[in-house]
Amino acid sequence: MTISRHWKLWVATTFAAATITGLSSAPAFAAPNTDALYNSAQRAFTDGDDAAGRAELRQLIAADPADAEALALQAIWSHYAADLPAMADSIARLTAIDPQMAQGTNNVLGAIGAAIGTLPNPLPALVGPQTGIVVLGFGLLPDGSLRPELVNRLTAAWLQAVAAPLSPIIVTGGNPQNGISEAEAMRAWLVSKGMPASRVNVESRAGSTVQNALFSTKMLRDVGADSAVVVTSPNHIRRAVADFIVAGTRVVGATTSLEQLVSQLPPPARQAQRGIYLDATRTFQLATTR
Repeated sequence: MTISRHWKLWVATTFAAATITGLSSAPAFAAPNTDALYNSAQRAFTDGDDAAGRAELRQLIAADPADAEALALQAIWSHYAADLPAMADSIARLTAIDPQMAQGTNNVLGAIGAAIGTLPNPLPALVGPQTGIVVLGFGLLPDGSLRPELVNRLTAAWLQAVAAPLSPIIVTGGNPQNGISEAEAMRAWLVSKGMPASRVNVESRAGSTVQNALFSTKMLRDVGADSAVVVTSPNHIRRAVADFIVAGTRVVGATTSLEQLVSQLPPPARQAQRGIYLDATRTFQLATTR
């Protein structure tokens, strides 16, 4: 009996040890790589596969419910997809986690709505000295001269400047050709048409509409302006308006050239709105990769 009890005890102890060893050597559950999911979602949005991007964000948020950037992106792209329950859920979660990010996300959605509702307008606005006139650049020719499209924008800006003689002017655009930036070429054109050189402020770093908005917003504040009339082409005005609002500029006018005006009067189609949403997330400075 004694031997039998000892044998049973040995067997039980050995089995327990083997079981514990087996459990400890079993592979641990691999948590999703949330950064990889975030980066893949951002690539999907850039490539136009919004459904895939949102699906990857859902995986990310399931793994990390406190990821504020992922929740903000999910809210914005759910709004684009007209999935209002998903948008509301993302905003509610974000408000509990990061109220400031939630407020910024709501501002992005408001900016997109305002931009989509903007009509290209060739008529100058009547504004005072606290409103700047911001002219967005366009690629120069290889010799540094202006393309016709940029001359059209500058002509609209010149009319706006005449209508609002006390407003400061900002010309924005980098991308130099033959040693001259878009902004410098624009300033030279305006001065050649009689604008005082001291009135034209040069922002020559921007290489995109997002940077136009971010850099010009800071310059507007530096010159004492609290709002802006944005001047660009009709097919570009809605995206520009969204970016400037997200960047923190109160847009009181959206002046455009006459070229292609009529074709741009209807609200943009859903696919055309994608660029507005994508740009707005970049201007909000949500990370494109991390």
